[in-house]
Amino acid sequence: MNRIGVAIVGINGAVASTLVAGVELMKKGLAPRIGMVTEKTEARIQESITELLDFAPLEGLVFAGWDLHFSNVYEGALNHKVIPAHVLEAVRPELERVKPWPAVFSTSYVEKLSGSHVVKAKNHREEVAILEANLEAFRKAHNLDRVVMVNLASTESFLEVQPVHRDLRAFEAGLDSSDAAISPAMRYFYAANKMQIPYCNFTPSLTNVPALEAQAMEKGNPYAGMDGKTGQTLLKTALASMFRARRLMIEGWYSTNVLGNSDGLVLDAPSSNKTKVLSKSAVLDSIVGYHVENHQVHIHYYKPRGDSKEAWDNIDIVGFAGIPMQIKVNFLCQDSALAAPLVIDLVRLLDVAKRAGERGIQRQLSMFFKSPYHAAGEAPMHDLFKQEKLLLDWARAHATARNVVHTNGAKSHVERTP
Repeated sequence: MNRIGVAIVGINGAVASTLVAGVELMKKGLAPRIGMVTEKTEARIQESITELLDFAPLEGLVFAGWDLHFSNVYEGALNHKVIPAHVLEAVRPELERVKPWPAVFSTSYVEKLSGSHVVKAKNHREEVAILEANLEAFRKAHNLDRVVMVNLASTESFLEVQPVHRDLRAFEAGLDSSDAAISPAMRYFYAANKMQIPYCNFTPSLTNVPALEAQAMEKGNPYAGMDGKTGQTLLKTALASMFRARRLMIEGWYSTNVLGNSDGLVLDAPSSNKTKVLSKSAVLDSIVGYHVENHQVHIHYYKPRGDSKEAWDNIDIVGFAGIPMQIKVNFLCQDSALAAPLVIDLVRLLDVAKRAGERGIQRQLSMFFKSPYHAAGEAPMHDLFKQEKLLLDWARAHATARNVVHTNGAKSHVERTP
């Protein structure tokens, strides 16, 4: 069996703890294997990537990572309350075994959070060396075939590309001098590249700078990002693609998000909020092919909502003969339950990419992100259906699987307490 280590930045956060608990429940047949494009299902899909590619089984995934809070993943999952406590009890021993390593963290990048479980190091270089030691110990302790790193940490403050990010030589000099412009997220990415561990940035934090792009190419390392496309933006890219296909003109699009988890708390800070809003706002014009003048995106922290995010959209469209119409969407979603399966898909797909000898930006994974990585001078692809085709075309080119049986064998469901 392929044993794949999944090293997560923010292992005890809402998304990661939901992800780890969900996988452990699936392994025991206590939860359905739903929502993952890399998992076989009974659905009659004309052509699925599970018919083309061999993926590491869920049973082969081993989890570890870094975090500021909680002594293990079980405590994190209990605190976030995404999966009910009585359901978590069935996998409590497995979750309690996953204890976080001290995190690389800076309040100058995430001002709304604090924690004592932080890497104690003299400088950036020493921090990177500690991350490398964590990863190597993880690999040896669990006899892993390969490792993938995923950034699920809180959104960092908005940051423009700085001179220290322009090339690898300048970046490494910046590590030596502990340059403040080298964010914690960038230090994790640098360590992943150095160890040739595929990297996924599921956050909107800036990591794809020229220096690290060059390092990934030099080391032969595949990576993908940024900002997981889970809820409102997923709907937006699908609806906008429909409007484009039917030539309906968008006069205005007003989007509001209300959430109360730690992600919402972090986004309550203007600097982190700007990073997220820019990521969510970029998709519309690219899909429809013109500038939507009245496009607004708002994010509000409301603690009682917890992980049950509410996203609502008002869309003003103009149809035949200039006749105005409106569409209103109210999406009541579980934020972490939408994100967790995407992370599993990305881990498996990046592992396939690594085995196939891919390096640098993995554009075929664009469908999973609000702001897909792209090279300088290149336009990102945002149309959900074109993104799906891009992934399927890539899978055909790397086809390895044969004689796939269309069943996942999971019949039981997670049920909430009445």
